[in-house]
Amino acid sequence: MFYDAVANSHGLRYDPFKALVAPRPIGWISTIGKSGVVNLAPYSFFNAVSENPHYLMFASGGRKDSQINAEETGEFVCSLATYDLREAVGKTSMAVSPEVDEMALAGLTPAASNLVSPPRVKESPVAFECRYYKTITLPGLDGEPGDNAIILGRVVGIHIDDEMIEPDQTVDITKLKPIARLGYRDYSVVDAVFSVGDKK
Repeated sequence: MFYDAVANSHGLRYDPFKALVAPRPIGWISTIGKSGVVNLAPYSFFNAVSENPHYLMFASGGRKDSQINAEETGEFVCSLATYDLREAVGKTSMAVSPEVDEMALAGLTPAASNLVSPPRVKESPVAFECRYYKTITLPGLDGEPGDNAIILGRVVGIHIDDEMIEPDQTVDITKLKPIARLGYRDYSVVDAVFSVGDKK
């Protein structure tokens, strides 16, 4: 099939777009609001965008607390969402007021970051400390600034659980078991890999 993506005239019961751009890693973004409250929210529109220097992004539909806090404080942390933490990820996706500490709500432990103020999730095996770089507001269907934005951050520090590092000094992704968003209400977990070519 082919359909006009602007008109979104696919004729299916559900929009297939997010089911086709999959799997998408989930970045668990922690920030601190002006009041000092920790905010933690999962973003499936998340990825690395540059290797040297390291930059990553998360994208927000609507100007949510994570975006506001990152812009106002200049910092955020991304902890990896993993299979073992899937229930906590679900709890932090609920809509609550900015005064609620989602990390405490989900029973997670805040761990001090080394170079930025927001804490990382102690239970997560990987975390990226980031300094906010820029927000790119995407135009809506009418060409005017819309509700969707890309938030970019430069990675200034990386935490890796030592148990995830193999004797050959590579990270074992099957031990990390990152979860990924698929379409609809579906998720996946990385627990098997295959290799093509040399490791970099």
